Amino acid sequence: MSDTCLVPITGIDSHAHVFSRELNLTAARRYTPGYDATLAQYLTHLHAHGLSHGVLVQPSFLGTDNSYLLTALRQAPERLRGVVVVEQDVSRVVLNDMARLGVVGVRLNLMGKALPDFRDAAWKDFFGHIAELDWHVELHRQLEDVPGLIRQLMPFGIKLVIDHFGRPDARLGIDQLGFPEMLELGLTGQIWMKVSGIYRLAGTPQQNLEFARTALPLLEQSFGLRRLVWGSDWPHTQHEGSIGFGTVVEQLQALECSTQLMRALLVDAPQALLGFAFGR
Repeated sequence: MSDTCLVPITGIDSHAHVFSRELNLTAARRYTPGYDATLAQYLTHLHAHGLSHGVLVQPSFLGTDNSYLLTALRQAPERLRGVVVVEQDVSRVVLNDMARLGVVGVRLNLMGKALPDFRDAAWKDFFGHIAELDWHVELHRQLEDVPGLIRQLMPFGIKLVIDHFGRPDARLGIDQLGFPEMLELGLTGQIWMKVSGIYRLAGTPQQNLEFARTALPLLEQSFGLRRLVWGSDWPHTQHEGSIGFGTVVEQLQALECSTQLMRALLVDAPQALLGFAFGR
């Protein structure tokens, strides 16, 4: 997708959600929102924190009805990209239409679900389309299952993005099951990591922050500067009472990143992964 009116990139939020409580929610959901998270609210948050661009990710409770997200993309095409949730047998025509609106990836939110077997032949065409479109596949699952899923996905030659540090348990430290294996897989150069959702790491706020501080240099060494992206995870579903946009910005600052790493997280890595054009 090409931008007709380029906006200078000051910072990219690589993970946020928009929705309305009036939308039809999927029956198989773990969460029901009691409020609206509108595009106008989101863009206000970006502006308030010096960020210029954002990525809207389809929330799990909306299932495969991406219409609200796609409508949002139409309203600010120069500033937004999208990550959708689709059925395995989605047509290439539908995917092409989404690509023209600024969709750059699909999300596999496997939290609370039975693990799929990506070696099944039924996935071949789906991932073939994703590879041809140069989209990425975003993987959301507890850490212990992440390495095995990645190993199944890598032969498809697609870009892989891991959500929220891989959803580790901060109380268990960096040697917990799955974390060393994930770091090893990061060396392949095919995988990106979202430095996001620190408050979702199962510990106390201090434990979560300490884990993130310890893990980040290891992730930088493994994945490299060009494959780490930051996301706000706004509006922080299930944590709205204690977390706001300002909170996650403060958490990012508390990681005490070098200038080089901060630039990579907010500009260089997401710009390359998500296809944003630099404004002038």
